[in-house]
Amino acid sequence: MKHVILGNGPAGVIAAETIRQRAPQDEIVMIGSENAPPYSRMAIPYLLMGNIDESGTYLRKEPNHFEKLKIEQVRGNATSVDVKAKKLFLEGQEGKPITFDKLLIATGSVPIRPPIPGIDLPGVHPCWTLEDARSIAKLAKPGSRVLQMGAGFIGCIILEALASQKVELTVVEMGDRMVPRMMTAAAGGMIKQWVQDKGVQVYTDTKVQEITKSGSGLSVKLSNGRSIEVDLVISATGVRPNVDYLKSSGLEIGKGIFVNEQMQTSVANVYAAGDVTESIDFSTGVRIVNAIQPNAAEQARIAAINMTGGEAQSLGALQINVLDTLGLISSSFGLWSGAPGGDHVEMIDVVGRKYLRLEFLEDILVGATCVGTTEHIGVLRGLIQGKVALGEWKTVLMEEPAKAMEAYLAKGQAQSTWMN
Repeated sequence: MKHVILGNGPAGVIAAETIRQRAPQDEIVMIGSENAPPYSRMAIPYLLMGNIDESGTYLRKEPNHFEKLKIEQVRGNATSVDVKAKKLFLEGQEGKPITFDKLLIATGSVPIRPPIPGIDLPGVHPCWTLEDARSIAKLAKPGSRVLQMGAGFIGCIILEALASQKVELTVVEMGDRMVPRMMTAAAGGMIKQWVQDKGVQVYTDTKVQEITKSGSGLSVKLSNGRSIEVDLVISATGVRPNVDYLKSSGLEIGKGIFVNEQMQTSVANVYAAGDVTESIDFSTGVRIVNAIQPNAAEQARIAAINMTGGEAQSLGALQINVLDTLGLISSSFGLWSGAPGGDHVEMIDVVGRKYLRLEFLEDILVGATCVGTTEHIGVLRGLIQGKVALGEWKTVLMEEPAKAMEAYLAKGQAQSTWMN
């Protein structure tokens, strides 16, 4: 059996290793699009901070790790996939297709390129690849003026790396708060105040309208009427599934590749895992793109088991976000923005920089948001994933939401024991 893995990020690597463990004699080909060993994009901020060198971003540290496992590595950008003929084509090598018996698509995400005049000027960079990191590192020196577009999850991670380099940093977010896709209004506002107190200027409800050259730097015009002179602009306005090359493949695609609980696509011998997928949401049963690394790793493991004749399936993609923004920890789980027909309780300690909001549907916890504390993270996740019927404990939590641990011990563990 010949397994081809398109993509060599965390999902691709975990899948290749799992296939090798389960099928020692099968042929495995792993295709990466960059001229670098398989690495983690989530490590790039630590590279920019100077905490690691480029080798520290590599997913496997031993230089000949994949050779020992007899996993063939190929470099190239996929231009198309023919699922009927079981072939895929790489840029510049259209006459030499790569054949497969089983295919795993794990090509991840690509940065969203906002339609802003001047977005292609020198000094404007996304922060997504090692090459991007090298370019940013040359410009983000202590005292340099940097404007970052976007204060989402990825943007906040980049923000921390930039702040560590002592740059003069301005962040522009078009949403009404920081991290608008994982934090409630109160939580996002708390994070914004924290960041500003650390010396970072943040403009929310604001767009970049135009970027122009200005002397040796750039001039950035904002929708709030301001113009800012900077040395570097970083575009961190989000990512989307990398599926453009698959439009004529015959695979069923929405925002991402549709997969079932086995990570199988609409074609039997083709699987997908990670940020490129649109999978079933744990909480709602509808399809979502859940672009977080733990989800990618789990989907890759499930896909690899099924590709090698095993039986594994996902319980659904649970939305989990944990973020450290200049020392302030925040997290959100499940239906953190609430469920139709549900209710919630919110606890805010502005002085202590602590926040907790719980979302319920009847007596089941379906979502949560935390800022400034990590003590509830494990139990909140357990209650949500277990769909634990809280009964009278819901009333307790509506009065005192910080008693999540007691509720879990009383109801969650009891349910787990009963089910076992």
